[in-house]
Amino acid sequence: MNGVETLDLARDTIWLAIKVSAPVMLVGLVVGLVVSLLQALTQIQEQTLAYVPKIIAIFVALYLFMPYMSANLNEFMIDLADRIVKVE
Repeated sequence: MNGVETLDLARDTIWLAIKVSAPVMLVGLVVGLVVSLLQALTQIQEQTLAYVPKIIAIFVALYLFMPYMSANLNEFMIDLADRIVKVE
């Protein structure tokens, strides 16, 4: 494996990490923003109110996006195995 192939693999790995984590991170961001806005409007400063909805939303997002995430990881692993076989 030469330098170009290594950089290509590193780029693909970083892109995969972004694609796999983005849906869950965006859900956490949106829910956090909505809860923060609700807290600012109602002036309720309860700490658990900030975390519990985000945790629940992230678990629901993980459940919903798990097929998408596993399909991307499976596709990457097949591509990686093909690259390994090609090298030898």
